[in-house]
Amino acid sequence: MRVVEAFRAAYGASPQTVWHVPWGVTAAITPRTDQTIRLLSLQSSGEPVTVASHAESTGWTRYVVGVLAMLGDRVAGADIAIDGTIPPGAGLSSSAALEVSVASALNDLHQLGMTPMEIARLCQQAENHFVGVPSGILDQAASALCQEGHALFLDCRSLGSRNIPLDLASHGLSILIIDTQVHHEHSGGEYAKRRAECESAARKLGVAALRDVTDLAAALEQLQGDERKRTMHVVTENHRVEALIGLLRAGAVTEIGALLNASHLSLRDQYEVSSPELDVAVEAAVKGGARGARMTGGGFGGSAIALVADDRLDAVRESVAGAYAERGFQPPRFLPATAAPGAHRLA
Repeated sequence: MRVVEAFRAAYGASPQTVWHVPWGVTAAITPRTDQTIRLLSLQSSGEPVTVASHAESTGWTRYVVGVLAMLGDRVAGADIAIDGTIPPGAGLSSSAALEVSVASALNDLHQLGMTPMEIARLCQQAENHFVGVPSGILDQAASALCQEGHALFLDCRSLGSRNIPLDLASHGLSILIIDTQVHHEHSGGEYAKRRAECESAARKLGVAALRDVTDLAAALEQLQGDERKRTMHVVTENHRVEALIGLLRAGAVTEIGALLNASHLSLRDQYEVSSPELDVAVEAAVKGGARGARMTGGGFGGSAIALVADDRLDAVRESVAGAYAERGFQPPRFLPATAAPGAHRLA
C-alpha cells in the first residue's frame, strides 16, 4: 500500500493502524504523546502539515482535525497519512469517507469501543460543529455501516438502519458514476440555505420535520415560494425511497430506473440543487440507454449516477461525452460504482 510507504518516508516509522473506506480514503495512523497533529496527503505535494492547535487547520485538514477535536481528551495527537481515490467536491462523500476512516482508525488504535453508528455520529458532529457544514448523517453512516452487495436503508431520525440486497450483476446491470468535474464546496451558503428553508417550512406546518407531513396537498396550501417547493421535494422523495426499497426487496432491480429519473427532476425543479452539467449528464445518459439517472450528493456540481445495462455502458458514456462536447463543457469522468463494505482495517 502506497499510503504505508508514504507514512514511513514522512515519519520514519510504520503506522500502527491502517483503515480504509472503499472508493474513498485510506488512513494510516500512529499516536503521539503530545497534542500535535501531523498530516500527510498523497493527493497534496510537499512535507507533512503540522497542526499545533485545532484553530490552525485549513482546507481538507479541517475534516481530520475536527474528528480529533470531537474526541477531545480521549486521544492526544497523531501522525496521519491519507490516500484517496475519490475526487474532492465530486458529490461522492469524500469528506465523510475521510472523517470515518480517521475516526475508525483512532477508535481501533485507542480501543475506544465506539460502534460504527457512534463513529458516524461523531463524524457528523465534526462536520457540523468544526467544519461548519450543517450536513445530515447519511454520508457518514454509509461510510461506516455499508455492507458489500447491499444498499443501506437509514432512518436519519431513529438512526435505525438495515442493509438491503443490491445484486446488480445477476441482472446484468451496473451503476455508472458520471463526474461532471464541476466541484462544489458544502461549506458555502446554498446548502445551509436549503436546510433552513426546510426547517422554516416545518415550523409553519407545525411538524418536527417535513417527513412528518401526512397530507401534502393541505401542507402546500399553507406555503409559498421556495418553502413550498422544498416541502414538495422532501415529502415525495421520502415516498420514492420507500418505493425503491420495496422494489429491491422484491428483486425488481430493473424497475428502479423510473424512480431515479423522478428523483432528479424533483432535485432540479423543487429542491433546486442541480446544475446544467448534472442535467445534461442525466438527460444524455437516459438517451444513451440508461434505465435511469439522477444527481447525487449535495448538488451544485459533483456527480450523477446512472443505472445501466452492462451492454449499454459504452453507449451511455459516448452519449454523455458527446453532449458535453456539444455544449463546450469540460469532459466528464466515468467511474464504476460497486456496493462495497464500509470502513474496515487493512493492517
